[in-house]
Amino acid sequence: MKAVVYKGPFEVAVEEVAKPKVQHPNDVIVRVTSTAICGSDLHMYEGRTAAEPGIVFGHENMGIVEDAGEGVTGLKRGDRVVMPFNVACGFCKNCVADYTGFCLTVNPGFAGGAYGYVAMGPWTGGQAEYLRVPYADFNCLKLPEGKEHESDFILLADIFPTGYHGCELAQVTPGDSVAVYGGGPVGLMAAYSALLRGAKKVFVVDRVLERLQKAQEIGAVPINFAEGNPVEQIKEQTGGEGTDKGVDAVGYQAHTPSADREEPATVLNSLVGTVRPTGMLGIPGLYVPADPGGPDENSKRGMLLVSIGKLFEKGLRLGTGQCNVKRYNRQLRDMIIEGRARPSFVVSHELPLGQAPSAYDKFDKRVEGYTKVVLHPQS
Repeated sequence: MKAVVYKGPFEVAVEEVAKPKVQHPNDVIVRVTSTAICGSDLHMYEGRTAAEPGIVFGHENMGIVEDAGEGVTGLKRGDRVVMPFNVACGFCKNCVADYTGFCLTVNPGFAGGAYGYVAMGPWTGGQAEYLRVPYADFNCLKLPEGKEHESDFILLADIFPTGYHGCELAQVTPGDSVAVYGGGPVGLMAAYSALLRGAKKVFVVDRVLERLQKAQEIGAVPINFAEGNPVEQIKEQTGGEGTDKGVDAVGYQAHTPSADREEPATVLNSLVGTVRPTGMLGIPGLYVPADPGGPDENSKRGMLLVSIGKLFEKGLRLGTGQCNVKRYNRQLRDMIIEGRARPSFVVSHELPLGQAPSAYDKFDKRVEGYTKVVLHPQS
């Protein structure tokens, strides 16, 4: 089968690899109809991780069940499904507690697993024609038959639940004001989720004009940090108080306002300045134990200079960690089905799998309006 294979920094290729087979009675094989490129994939693409050449990328996947192990009871051939990026067992201590992003079974020695991602276990990615899904009864979410809402449902694999998770971590409630730092796919989903949850005003901070335009289109207030200090801009629009809640949808690749260099803690410190005393921060943006590409020795070791004194002084609370997709994906699916949510507004390009190398290059460079790319392996 064809798959997107990592060759080295800034290089992927579509190559022939072995088609997956059922290896365990609880496996299914999914014929992939849609698979998305994630900002997290760019960390590997840019050579900032320990990913070895040969890894098949792709943790945002959906498709049709083609084959099932004899132990699978809730799925059958022909079912349309979407898989959380989290690979989870469903029975460990964390999964039972609804922390499926931190499964203790699927990746020994590390809390959590994912498809096609370095250090997240042996699970091959789904930017390919077929995908093996373990613990399939637990990991597959059934979808309505047909092709309707394909570009909405694919976002249930990661970014829609992850954006919603950022709002859950920040405990966004009706009437809140919210600052979302980062207008990429997750940031836009966080802003959208805040509005779905009843926020009265949502600010989105970025410098990429296409992202800021999309934020404005969904009813958020765009804040261009290239035009001035975002903390000051937001405070000017909140009577000097700041927002009730804040979401970090950037993570460790944050840049200075001039965008001339990386400064991994800048978003965290900006949020400390932006959110009012006793407010809440949600941090779904990715921070890593080690960043070989970090700008200084501390960040290379995953250690940042965060304004903990000001955070303490203001009595701010925070929640962190990757999304437990299964906690949210069923209700978000139903909101899509009922017409209450249309997250596909964030999708900028839908392309055949063969165009993946060009799509990675353009998405990485933030050119030609590349905001969110969905690949169709069966095209």
